[in-house]
Amino acid sequence: MNRRDLLKAFAALAPMTVAGRVWAAPATDAKLLVVFLRGAYDAANVVVPVSSSFYYESRPALAIARPDVGNPNAAVALDADWGLHPALRDSLAPLWAKREIAFVPFAGTSDDVTRSHFETQDTIELGQSTGGARDYRSGFMSRLAAELTRVRPIAFTDQLPLIFRGKADIPNIALNNVGKPGVDDRQAQLIKEMYAKTKLASAVSEGFRVRDEVVKSISDEMTAANRGAVSPRGFELSARRIGRLMREQFNLGFVDVGGWDTHVNQGAATGYLADRLGELGRGLSGFCEEIGPGAWRDTVVVVISEFGRTFRENGDHGTDHGHGSVYWVLGGGLNGGRIVGEQVKVEQPKLFQNRDYPVLTDYRALFAGLIQRMYGLDAAALGRVFAGTKPVDLGLV
Repeated sequence: MNRRDLLKAFAALAPMTVAGRVWAAPATDAKLLVVFLRGAYDAANVVVPVSSSFYYESRPALAIARPDVGNPNAAVALDADWGLHPALRDSLAPLWAKREIAFVPFAGTSDDVTRSHFETQDTIELGQSTGGARDYRSGFMSRLAAELTRVRPIAFTDQLPLIFRGKADIPNIALNNVGKPGVDDRQAQLIKEMYAKTKLASAVSEGFRVRDEVVKSISDEMTAANRGAVSPRGFELSARRIGRLMREQFNLGFVDVGGWDTHVNQGAATGYLADRLGELGRGLSGFCEEIGPGAWRDTVVVVISEFGRTFRENGDHGTDHGHGSVYWVLGGGLNGGRIVGEQVKVEQPKLFQNRDYPVLTDYRALFAGLIQRMYGLDAAALGRVFAGTKPVDLGLV
């Protein structure tokens, strides 16, 4: 291991510093987790516009059947106009019944219509206007962390995501393949001694501390597992680990989940998308269980994606890059069980550029409204997180 690799590895694990700054104390000890579905998931087949005949005309192969208690492949009724994909029947529908989840249709980036995965992902993570020069060293969750006291942020990712880049160092660690540390205790001590008299001493020491805490937590989980139990895979496993870590140690988190770019053979009630949704739903349900009832009441989870997909299916039984999406908001103290935000009828004249859902709720306005209510941020603090944004209060928290 050379010095450059070492510095790179532990810069990502260094703690935040609070010196020299007047900090705004949050109103509560609320926890926030942002889940980013990279690849642009097909929102119209997840929160299904079941009252729209145009939806069924546009998707002869992909449409989810209208709610029918006798049909396991039918949508789960949410209200008169919307249904939920049947792959989420056992995981998220119970949260809807308990008013612990809400959906925000026609959400996304009002000022980014590139339909480019990378461009729009960057737009959302930065939380900055696309109208001028953008600072790629300043993600909006990093700016939020800078406005809070008692904050313990972390990215559950292989590399520090753009959303957490900023002046302070935020730890990051991927949880789906955590095992025995690559550097043992003896080597860790030697490395800490090597940097003991340098300005990196605290960053290196804190980096090892965070790593050891995460590994210990996961090891305890594995030890306690039932004999013969089937281990969850992918996000299901990571989400439970995230729940445990956020219950005990962290209160501001980010994780991304890939595999949502469904141009070909997307499937309807069954198939590729349904399988991914099943895993996602079980993961979120597992997170809720693992974080525990007490912490869940003070937790908000926001599920987003860079954009939606074309409303009409394509010739390959899939969907292409679109614009408006549907965001999810979950939490034990949520005023949920509702479809919220500005809405229009799902019909051809209402499509954006005759192909996509329009964006009626901007992502910055949505997040600004949530964090204002969660943390009691004043207008000045909110402006430092989302400059020039008027918050939208959806009455969820």
